[in-house]
Amino acid sequence: MYAVIKTGGKQYRVTAGEKIKVEQIAADVGQEIVIDQVLAVGDGADLTVGTPLVFGATVSVTVLAHGKHDKVSIFKMRRRKHYQKRQGHRQLYTELLVSTIATLGALQYTAVASPVETAAASPVDTPVALPVETAEALPVETPAALPVDTAEASPVETPAALPLTDDSAKEENHGA
Repeated sequence: MYAVIKTGGKQYRVTAGEKIKVEQIAADVGQEIVIDQVLAVGDGADLTVGTPLVFGATVSVTVLAHGKHDKVSIFKMRRRKHYQKRQGHRQLYTELLVSTIATLGALQYTAVASPVETAAASPVDTPVALPVETAEALPVETPAALPVDTAEASPVETPAALPLTDDSAKEENHGA
C-alpha cells in the first residue's frame, strides 16, 4: 500500500517502512507525527484519490534526524559589465520513517521490521495490522437537514424609526 502525502508545500509518494527527507518540521527526534494531508491512497490496482484530501486517511511517521542538504552554489554574472556575484545556500530538512498508513474501512498497514531490528526489539513492540472503524459508524449532520424558522426572525429597526434625542434634534435644526 502507498500514499501520496503533502508536507512543506511538496508532495511525496510513501510506503510503510520507507525513509524520506522533507522540508524541516518543528518536532523532536524520535517523536511520532500523524500527517493527515493525504491526497491519494493506492493498493495494487485500487486507487483512492481525494477531493482534495482522502477522508479519514492518515500517515504516521517517526522523526529520525534533522540536517542540511548539500550546498547549492549560485553564480550570477553580466558579461562585459564587471558584475559577478557568488552565493550559497543549504536547505534544512527532516528525515522521517513512515510507520503506518491508515484509511477508514480498511486495515492499517504497518512497517515490517528488518531482522536486525527484530532481534533488538521486545516481543511487545512488533507491528500488528489492526482494523480501523468504518465511515458508516460516524453520524454526519448536514446543514441542509437543519430546520430554519423564518417566522421568529425579529424585524430590523431602521434609523428613521428610532426616537430623536435632544442632541440629534439640535443637529437637525443646526443649532437654531
